[in-house]
Amino acid sequence: MSHFLPALVSFDLSAFFDDTWWVVVIKALFAFVLLMLLTLFTIWYERRIVAFMQQRKGPNMNGPFGLLQSLADGMKLMFKEDFTPTAADKLVFMLAPFVVAIPAITAFAVIPMAGEVQLPFTEVTTPLQVTDLPVSVLFIVAIASIGVYGIVLAGWSSGSTYSLLGALRSSAQVISYEVAMGLALVAVFLFAGSLSTSEIVAKQAEPVSFLGVSVPLWYAVQLVPSFVIYLISMVGETNRAPFDLPEAEGELVGGFHTEYSSMRFAMFFMAEYMNMITVSALAVTLFLGGWHAPLPFNLWPEVDDGYMGLLWFVLKVVLLLFLFIWLRGTLPRLRYDQFMRFGWRWLIPISLVWIVLVSMLRAGRQEGWFSSPVFLVIAGVVFVVLLGFSFFGGGEPKEAAEGPGARPAARGPVEFDAFAGGYPVPPMPGQVLPEFAGVLREDEASSSSEEDSNGRT
Repeated sequence: MSHFLPALVSFDLSAFFDDTWWVVVIKALFAFVLLMLLTLFTIWYERRIVAFMQQRKGPNMNGPFGLLQSLADGMKLMFKEDFTPTAADKLVFMLAPFVVAIPAITAFAVIPMAGEVQLPFTEVTTPLQVTDLPVSVLFIVAIASIGVYGIVLAGWSSGSTYSLLGALRSSAQVISYEVAMGLALVAVFLFAGSLSTSEIVAKQAEPVSFLGVSVPLWYAVQLVPSFVIYLISMVGETNRAPFDLPEAEGELVGGFHTEYSSMRFAMFFMAEYMNMITVSALAVTLFLGGWHAPLPFNLWPEVDDGYMGLLWFVLKVVLLLFLFIWLRGTLPRLRYDQFMRFGWRWLIPISLVWIVLVSMLRAGRQEGWFSSPVFLVIAGVVFVVLLGFSFFGGGEPKEAAEGPGARPAARGPVEFDAFAGGYPVPPMPGQVLPEFAGVLREDEASSSSEEDSNGRT
């Protein structure tokens, strides 16, 4: 079926490689300054939004509306005491914050911030993007995964159990949610026929026939499941609430950065916000039309020409940052098993099924399957069968027959002992104490309970 699908073609990138060196330097500095300003803004933005949700004022003393609060935080961290634990691997402990921060800055280089612009005080016109590659999206995904090594190295080199547990959680999160994120992007590649970020933005500006009208439609509308899966995955990828398991202040003190202070802690703090901005910018590029104006403004090309595209790009990024903050202010942290189960049992299978469906739809559109009444009848029958399974399937499993190794029959009400069988707290839902599950014999369970009672006495 590969001949049905569009081939991944290389976009004309000559506009990026024809720039002189000083133009590239100016664009790189502009991208870096924009990322840093957005980082400072996001720190203030999050505090103000969460304060509004909790009926507080938030930062309002440093500068107008508290806009200089982020600079005040930076100065405070700069003058705090910096220390290194005795048991730490000092070289790795020192380099880990840089390993986290640098990839977040590097990935922003291939994000298109606007179309062709004219540099001030010159006659030079250039795309407002540092550079582009035929595989820019893969470059961003690869660079983002490198940042996790910094978290793992920080936790390992600290010589602290809490830090090590946070590092292990982070590595497991990346393995789980980067798979779902990558699968969510496959449908975009199939529709755009390219891995170039500027080409994907250009494809979303092309008119699409929708309800009898040809209008530019974003991939967030054409590929809704992919967009939703990416939004969920990017929250897990950036370790943000409710998926902030590597930090988990209530469980791991501070997680991977428990032993960090001063500017090295500030680099972790800034890297988290820079990663939020980078994944939001990637979502804008791949699903929300990039720097192009939304409907109905994108029907007039003049609205997002030149630096107006930068305005639309920043507004879309700020909207996605609001989504991050909204989730943090409303949802509690998940348990780790719930988080991992959600990634492996739901996001990844749904992504795989969606990719197959997208491939079939693309092939069917080219082969004219949808015009055949036989195909429509078969599709309707399959849909009804699946709908019936979703409503009536999956009943409670029957109890296994009694025999060697079978679980004993359910007992009547038993007085619960929180310390029986080695559990110092009541079990979680679905968890059964060993003596109730038939793991221990009756005499072992009774002797264990007597020992626990004597020990407490």
